Amino acid sequence: MAELSVTPTAIDGLLVVQLDVRADNRGWFKENWQRAKMVGLGLPDFAPVQNNVSFNTKAGATRGIHAEPWDKLVSVLHGRIFGAWVDLRPGDGFGRVVTLELGADTAVFVPRGVGNAFQTLTDETVYSYLVNDHWSLAAKDSYTFCNLADETLAIEWPIPLAQAELSEADKNHPPLSAVVPMSPPRRLVIGAGGQLGRALLAAWPDATGLTRADVDLTDPAGVAKLDLSGYGLVVNAAAYTAVDAAETEQGRRDAWAVNVAAVGALVHAAREHGTTLVHVSSDYVFDGTIEQHTEDEPFSPLGVYGQTKAAGDAVLATLPRHYLLRTSWVIGDGKNFVATMASLADRGIAPSVVGDQFGRLTFTDEIVAAIDHLVGTGAPFGTYNVSNGGPVTSWADIAKDVYAARGKDPAMVTEVSAEEYGRGKDLALRPRHSALDLGKLTATGFAPRPAHDRLAAYLAELP
Repeated sequence: MAELSVTPTAIDGLLVVQLDVRADNRGWFKENWQRAKMVGLGLPDFAPVQNNVSFNTKAGATRGIHAEPWDKLVSVLHGRIFGAWVDLRPGDGFGRVVTLELGADTAVFVPRGVGNAFQTLTDETVYSYLVNDHWSLAAKDSYTFCNLADETLAIEWPIPLAQAELSEADKNHPPLSAVVPMSPPRRLVIGAGGQLGRALLAAWPDATGLTRADVDLTDPAGVAKLDLSGYGLVVNAAAYTAVDAAETEQGRRDAWAVNVAAVGALVHAAREHGTTLVHVSSDYVFDGTIEQHTEDEPFSPLGVYGQTKAAGDAVLATLPRHYLLRTSWVIGDGKNFVATMASLADRGIAPSVVGDQFGRLTFTDEIVAAIDHLVGTGAPFGTYNVSNGGPVTSWADIAKDVYAARGKDPAMVTEVSAEEYGRGKDLALRPRHSALDLGKLTATGFAPRPAHDRLAAYLAELP
């Protein structure tokens, strides 16, 4: 009886699992897949959805080398095999080989894009594949194959291939030199026409972007038809953000449709396909009575917009593979507060700006960098506050900085209270304090850039 353990190999992400096999006079018992224990030891929480089993009549039956667009946990249920794995992903590891003999006491986690092959060493061998996507004939075009006999791989098969049992297809797979590396999982950006969506597509030129013209998020049936198969990461950068209009009869309906119902449909689709979903939320889920908000602060929204964002956050939390990025005061390519202030300054207009609401700016490229970091490092799923760093300021402070950067007197900006600014206007309530505690994000190794420095660079890029 061996203790359960997980050990890395020379191929990135290929893991060997030593199983705890309990034997007695009747035979043996093992936990072939035990999510809590194995994930705790470092195996990815890969959410398997299908179990395939191959029965091999004679020793020498040889299968592979096959790489499919999903992860799998392979193991032996009866008999013994010689296993070979080849990295068929793009990068420095392409063509790297790992071999290992497996019995009932060992399993191997094979990440997407790593070719899997085995040769049976005993008669009546039973081999199991636990996979995290459903096999389909349509998906077969995205498989990658390599020839078992490729000389550059130099795999020392215990039973020479000339004496082994192979399928005609396996005999005719291409050599490594002709293999096209399996492309990484695709990325999908929903809300590609907005400030964040444009920043994401600029950073991810190979990603697919969907705008309002492609999918109507107010139509639940249309959202439900989105096909997320083949996408490893989906970012929902779309939202109904018209804070004041959300208080109207039609605005209320649209806000709930986009910020809640559509999120629910995306969660359902992501769960079905094992896709990681990134969703962007807002400081408006809080009433702003606390000066700095942590990720676990209870919801306390002031208006319909904040209520719908909070409800969407709660729906997202039901999906295991999710990152919820809570942001504040977003600035990017498009209409926003900083661009408006710069335009007013350039035209010599002296504005009145609220001076008793406090927070930090969040530039869209900071959100993109945070997503890349969290996904790339495999940070634990869950909620993360994301904004630029530095001191907490007011809207009026930021406006004065903009005026100074545009060569105008900051004194042209008149500070007013939120109450004064809203007098005579039909405005929804805003949180007084919007600053987000960034401790959880920085603990993952991400260092947000100071908002003041990023503001200067942003203004230098404006016309």
